Amino acid sequence: MGTPQTIEAPDQGATPPPEPPPRPSRLSPLGRALLNLALMLAGSLCTAVAVNGILVPQGLLSGGFTGMSILLYYLPPHIPVGLWYLILNVPIFILGWRMVGRRFFWWSLVGMGLLTITLEVVKVPTLLDDPVAGVLLAGILFGAGTGMTLKSQGSAGGLDILSVILIQRFSVRLGTTMLGANVVVLGLGALLFPLDKIIYTMAMLFVAAKVTNLVFSGLSQRKAVTIISHRWEDIAKAIICDHRSGATLIPAKGAFSGLQEPMVYTVVNFRELGRLKALVNSLDPDAFMVVSDTLEVSGHRIGRATPW
Repeated sequence: MGTPQTIEAPDQGATPPPEPPPRPSRLSPLGRALLNLALMLAGSLCTAVAVNGILVPQGLLSGGFTGMSILLYYLPPHIPVGLWYLILNVPIFILGWRMVGRRFFWWSLVGMGLLTITLEVVKVPTLLDDPVAGVLLAGILFGAGTGMTLKSQGSAGGLDILSVILIQRFSVRLGTTMLGANVVVLGLGALLFPLDKIIYTMAMLFVAAKVTNLVFSGLSQRKAVTIISHRWEDIAKAIICDHRSGATLIPAKGAFSGLQEPMVYTVVNFRELGRLKALVNSLDPDAFMVVSDTLEVSGHRIGRATPW
């Protein structure tokens, strides 16, 4: 085997090349607002159908503030679910006014209003009598509704706003807040409902969580890619020029060869991952590439910063 050629790393004091321009927004402010309303309305309709067509007729619960509203609905004087949801959201929105971003607050107020209205207006007959099929369908509808609402620039209020407040003030992770709230709801429900109803509800929440991730992320799931290659410079330039994505060179040294060559680090979405693999393989079939899932990505080019 021939000795690999050592490529000089770029001068640290040199002026870096200009970054590629960010992808232009495809929507005007009005278009973005209409899209937000459409996503929130569709999400609210899915949630209302799941609650009024499956959960309440079958005597099941849900998670978060919706689950608490359903739980309170079963107690005298049987105030409607939508009204309970509105009542529970009042103190949360008072806190949210002071502790979250204004855009997120106002869009969450719209989302909460739409969900409250649809819970009262959308009346559907019992969709399924079989509890297992009902759990699956309710989880799909509930998860799809939550995912579509979260794809907008707001939320449906309730636990979403509480989660934002806790993560900003005390660095409590979103999943921890949701888990704690669901444990409280199901714990209270266990005092009033048979154990099988609680187990069905847990299964529904599991399905809803999976569907929420699928709808919210979809093909836009970000992948972090690390590439080790002797042709690192060509690969980095190709990523910037062909993919219009950013690339970072991380200093590295081979433990066996002793060569000091940078690694190429970039983040692409799931749709672009196949093209990136083909690009790297065409430049260096022996390149070592690691693809990792990302929890959250924010930035002006590939990721969207959290709306709060």
